Amino acid sequence: MLEIKDLSFSYNKHKENIFENLSINFSKGFNVILGPNGAGKSTLLKAIFGLLKYKGEIYYDNISLSKIDFNKKTELISYLPQMDLSVSPLTVLEMVLLGRLPELHQKISDEDIKAVTEILKALNIEDLITKKYSELSGGQKKMVFIAQTLVRNPKLVLLDEPTNSLDLQKQLELCQFLQNFIELKKVDIVTVLHDINLAIRYADHIVILTNDGKLYDSGEAKKVITEKMLREVYGVSGDVIFDDDKKPVVSVKKSIRDN
Repeated sequence: MLEIKDLSFSYNKHKENIFENLSINFSKGFNVILGPNGAGKSTLLKAIFGLLKYKGEIYYDNISLSKIDFNKKTELISYLPQMDLSVSPLTVLEMVLLGRLPELHQKISDEDIKAVTEILKALNIEDLITKKYSELSGGQKKMVFIAQTLVRNPKLVLLDEPTNSLDLQKQLELCQFLQNFIELKKVDIVTVLHDINLAIRYADHIVILTNDGKLYDSGEAKKVITEKMLREVYGVSGDVIFDDDKKPVVSVKKSIRDN
C-alpha cells in the first residue's frame, strides 16, 4: 500500500533532522499514527501529500509520490490538515462542494449535489446543509471539513487529528464511518490520533513514532500496544488489559518523567 523509504527531513538545514532515514510500511485499510507531541506525525502526513521537500522515496501502490506532479497527486490523495478556519460566507453545501474540485465545473451537476448530500448524510450532518459555515460549532466545522475531504472519493485519505473538537459520540461515529467508507469505496486511510484507545478500537494497523521521529513499532494493536511502549514512548506508567472483544485497553496511571 503506502511505503516510505529512507525519508529524511528538516524544516531548517541548520537544525537536526525531524526524520533521518525513516522507513515505514503501512497496510491496506485503516492506519493510525501514534506518538507524543513533537514526534513528527503531522510532518509525516505533509511529506506524504507532497507539501515538503524531503530526501527519500514515498510510494503508494507502486506509484512514486515523490515523482508524480502535484495535480496528479491530488487526484489520488485527499488531505485534511489541522486547521482553524472560523469565518466563511459559504454555506455547508458550498463548502463541501469545494471538495469536488477540480471535477467541479462552472455549472454544478446533479451528480455533484448527490455526492455532497450522500457524504453529509453518512456523517450524520445532513441537517446542516443550508446553514452558514460561520454559524457552526467547532465540532460541526470539523465534520464539514471531513466531508469536504472525502466527497471526491480519493484512493488515499490523510487525516490529521480528525477527532479534535468532536464530542465522544461524534468521535465514535466518525471512526465507524471511516471503517465503512474504507470497505465501501475501497480506499486507504492514514490518520493521526492522540487517543490510544480510539486507535486500538478502529485501526487495522498502528504506526508508533518516538519523540525524536523514529519508528518505534508498527502492526496490529495487540502487538504494539504494551505497557513497555507506554513507558518508553509516552513516559507514563499504565495497565494494558484485554476486553471482551480481545482488544487491548489502556489505563494510564501517572507520568514517569524525571523531575
